[in-house]
Amino acid sequence: MVSTVEQLVERARAGVHRPGPQEAYQAYRRGALLVDIRPEAQRAREGSVPGALVIERNVLEWRLDPAGSHRIPEATGHHIEVIVLCSEGYASSLAAASLRELGLTRATDLDGGFVAWAAAGLPTA
Repeated sequence: MVSTVEQLVERARAGVHRPGPQEAYQAYRRGALLVDIRPEAQRAREGSVPGALVIERNVLEWRLDPAGSHRIPEATGHHIEVIVLCSEGYASSLAAASLRELGLTRATDLDGGFVAWAAAGLPTA
């Protein structure tokens, strides 16, 4: 079956709650992992979220798989809450869907991405 990228994003978002900036910020303050998957050049151009984990997209699954040998210390189990962010909230939807396939059932992404976060006046660097 051939799909368009728009169809992939639609399927990735189906039935998933995607928090907006304020809700994501509150979840982050409660201990959710806020994971920035943007490439270094994009972060340099747009800015960053202080305290967010930077895990570029090409290694995301390896770093957050709780059963993986290349996981980060924060990947303590399948129960962790993960909010993925990209620039505008498209690539992050696909990334969060991939994490859910690894069993991270509380993985989602920031609706509107970093652009929405910054527009909401939340902390940036």
